[in-house]
Amino acid sequence: MTTVLIADDQPMQRFGFRMLLESQDDMTVVGEAANGAEAVRQVAAHHPDVVLMDIRMPGLDGIEATRRIVAAGARTRVLIITTFDLDAYAYDGLRAGASGFLVKDAQPEELLAGVRAVAAGDAVVAPSLTRRLLDTYAHHLPASASAPVPGEDPRLSSLTNREREILTVIGQGWTNTEICERLHLAESTVKTHVGRILAKTGARDRVQAVILAYDTHLVKPS
Repeated sequence: MTTVLIADDQPMQRFGFRMLLESQDDMTVVGEAANGAEAVRQVAAHHPDVVLMDIRMPGLDGIEATRRIVAAGARTRVLIITTFDLDAYAYDGLRAGASGFLVKDAQPEELLAGVRAVAAGDAVVAPSLTRRLLDTYAHHLPASASAPVPGEDPRLSSLTNREREILTVIGQGWTNTEICERLHLAESTVKTHVGRILAKTGARDRVQAVILAYDTHLVKPS
C-alpha cells in the first residue's frame, strides 16, 4: 500500500486528488496540508511514501517545503504538481530534491503512474525528456561564480571513468536502452553502473543525477 500526503492550498484540488488516489486498491491518503509548513509537519508525523506537492502555497511554498523534507533525511519522496506557468519553479523543485513533477492538467492515469513510479524510487520525468526540460529552464537561472568545473566537485571524485561517462550521457537524456546500444554494454551492466553512480554521488534518483551532471558542468545547456 502506497501512502500519500496531499499538499495544496486549494480544498477542491485536494478533494479531487484524494478521490482519485483512494479509488485505487494500492493507495491511501494519510493526510492533507494547505501550506508548506503543514506539509513538513505531517511528513514528520505520518512518514508517507509520497507527497503530492503544490508549488504556490501561502507562507512556506512547496519548493522550500520539499527542500526541508529532503534535508531531514525522510524516506518520503516528493512529486511536484505544478501549473507549469513559471519555468524556474519546475527547475527549482527538482533541485530542491523532488523526484519529478507533473502538470495539474495531466490525465488521471498519468498522475497515478507518477505516484507509483516515485514510490518505487524512479523518476517521473522520462529520461528522454529530461535534457530538453533542463535546457529550457537552466538558462533562466544565474550561473554561480563558484560553480565547479568537471573533476573538481567532490561528488565526482569517487566515480570511475566509465561511471563519469555514463553520468554524462544520463545528463544528456539517454535512456538505459540508448546507453546499452551506443556504448555496447549489457543492460545489467548499465543498471549496475547507474546504481553505483547514485550511491557514490548521493543522488536520490535519475532526475537528481541529471541535476548533478548540470551542476558539475559535465553537461551544459544547449
